[in-house]
Amino acid sequence: MLTVYEIENGSLVHHEGIEHLGANNVWIDMLHPTPEEDAAVEQLLGLSIPTRAEMREIEASNRLYVERGAHVMTAILTHSSESGTPQFSAVTFILAGNVLVTLRYIELKALPIYLQQVSKGDAECATSVQILIGLMEGLIHRMADLIERLQDEVNRIGGAAFEIKGGQQTRTRRLDVMLKSIGRLGETASRAEESVTSLERLLLFLTQAMKQRKDQSRDVQRVKSVHRDIRSLTEQLHFLSDRLTFLLDAVLGMIANEQNQIIKLFSVMAVMLMPPTLVASIYGMNFKHMPELDWFMGYPFALVLMVVAALIPFIYFRRKGWL
Repeated sequence: MLTVYEIENGSLVHHEGIEHLGANNVWIDMLHPTPEEDAAVEQLLGLSIPTRAEMREIEASNRLYVERGAHVMTAILTHSSESGTPQFSAVTFILAGNVLVTLRYIELKALPIYLQQVSKGDAECATSVQILIGLMEGLIHRMADLIERLQDEVNRIGGAAFEIKGGQQTRTRRLDVMLKSIGRLGETASRAEESVTSLERLLLFLTQAMKQRKDQSRDVQRVKSVHRDIRSLTEQLHFLSDRLTFLLDAVLGMIANEQNQIIKLFSVMAVMLMPPTLVASIYGMNFKHMPELDWFMGYPFALVLMVVAALIPFIYFRRKGWL
């Protein structure tokens, strides 16, 4: 779908369809574009639109570059964070003169939020650069919301990790669930850090591009302010990663301790059963001349001896605190 925006009375007016492409467009939004829409935008701007495969390239030179005076910038952005595990996809922004092109294959909540702000007069939209900055601010705000939710989850797990009560089976089951939760949060945090890093590189490239384009100094200062915000998010993600690593080590340590307790119990039981086994082995030998074989109290004596041989190690272990 192709949506074009034009400025009328200080606000953005949108139209859908290729037939509305023209010199008055200030923003062209391409969502799942068709080959015909790609060709029409390429003909209008005189440059090639990146394919979906090219948007996924990891080299910086394929994500941030200049083509025929147009600045092409691709970032890895998060989406669908409210529905559970966030998803990530590449989104391309192209600054070609006074036209901004957004190329995406996902729904971004930041776009309708920005358009709502524009309709209320709370966001600037006089130029393509101002539109791009407004979108960046919305994307970073959404990323901050995701990080805040991650932080709440980490705080919840951190508080519960060291307060697990109940029996052995309950503790083991809860530790297993907690381990999976930490792994899920760690994966989300690492992907969010990748997205924040991608946005940070884009903002650095955008700052240089705006200086080359000789955009307004006020807009350059806004980009620098947005860059400071993204740096603070990066620091927060590093802190969350450290906390998740600590919680992962702590939970793994508790799981190992639970397993050690089980091994310890088996070891103690084996030592306790060694003396009775020795007694039973002695009286189980088939020698002809064994005095106790003809003794009327031999069998009860052997049983009592095995019980006493087991009780002595048990009492000793209890006094040592090993049980």
